[in-house]
Amino acid sequence: MSIKATINDAMKDAMRARAKERLGAIRLIQAEFKRIEVDERIEIDDARALAVLDKMVKQRRDSVKQYEDAGRQELADVELAEIDVIQEFLPKQLSDEEIAQLIDKAIAQTGASGMQDMGKLMGVLKPQLQGRADMGKVSGLVKSKLG
Repeated sequence: MSIKATINDAMKDAMRARAKERLGAIRLIQAEFKRIEVDERIEIDDARALAVLDKMVKQRRDSVKQYEDAGRQELADVELAEIDVIQEFLPKQLSDEEIAQLIDKAIAQTGASGMQDMGKLMGVLKPQLQGRADMGKVSGLVKSKLG
């Protein structure tokens, strides 16, 4: 079943259970999918859905940090709850060891030797890690291995 269909089923379940916060987060996901479909005149596939969900989690993490810095924990808690719901539809997160193995494999595959090869290396890694790891963290690990 596609990610989009899974999210649609989850919305129906949340409606039946009268889970207001969960339903709100799921509707945010669906609204973002719909916006992209209308703007770009495309049908969202699973790869694009993963990219959108990953972006939504990243945006909410940034918001949490800003709210906590401003002393607005109640707003940060709302964002954290949305992150939990969004992450349910993402694949299981990879461990640091698994990410390191994929980086080593990609370095061997591309023959990357220095920072000038980082773009090529990230191009290989991104499709493998999309939705399964924080790309900012991956970027830092790649820099430490290349630099």
